[in-house]
Amino acid sequence: MTINGQPSAAPETARPIALVTGVGRSIGIGAGIARQLAATGWDVAFTFWTPYDRRMAWGAEDGAGASIAKELEEAGARTATIEADLSDPDAPARIFDEAEQQLGGPVTALVLSHAESVDSGLLDTTVEAFDRHFAVNTRASWLLVREYGLRFRGAPEAVAGRIVALTSDHTVGNLPYGASKGALDRITLAAAHELAHLGVTANVVNPGPVDTGWMNDELRESLIRGTPLGRIGTPRDTAHLVSFLCSPEGQWVNGQLLKSNGGAAS
Repeated sequence: MTINGQPSAAPETARPIALVTGVGRSIGIGAGIARQLAATGWDVAFTFWTPYDRRMAWGAEDGAGASIAKELEEAGARTATIEADLSDPDAPARIFDEAEQQLGGPVTALVLSHAESVDSGLLDTTVEAFDRHFAVNTRASWLLVREYGLRFRGAPEAVAGRIVALTSDHTVGNLPYGASKGALDRITLAAAHELAHLGVTANVVNPGPVDTGWMNDELRESLIRGTPLGRIGTPRDTAHLVSFLCSPEGQWVNGQLLKSNGGAAS
């Protein structure tokens, strides 16, 4: 069922196609979302960028794209894996071209789960880091949403158009990440109104602290103590909400910034 890099006609009973960005690690939020969408009837194109993971503390996960694709296929999905540097302004159009070519149809749901995230504050953020955060988290997201809007031609009646973006309210000690995510919020909420005539909904999800390998024990325990439900978030928690928003049952939710964080204090 894998058709990476090869043109393919849509099957007789076509599943809707979701494009999920930021699926570079098997324990990441993006991978969790891709798995849930595959399990609930979607074909999935997803992007990743290995050089980003290589320069982060957790490191790159060799063969993650192929491994995740295999999982999705076992759940019944056709897949397309696309490596893309989202700091390149030409990348969004290429991503849509590849997704459409490989899966043989238009993208119905766009899930923005990618991020540039390097800790730094007001006084130690460099211009280069600031610009890179806005290029990836903000500009690329706008260009992906724009590309989606320009190409969208409707969807099966049961599944209308969907845009879901993942955000964060973390700013202290994380200035360029938080500021660029705040701008992403506004872009997504604008889409809820400007693309409404197409039958597209757009929402922002703040998943709160989710342990995808970046937490140390001290931070993890502190976050657990600050969460009424007594645990921290998992990729599956976020995936369930995103899947709902992409479902027919989520059609009436539009233009919202939703927190899915177990009640953790801001």
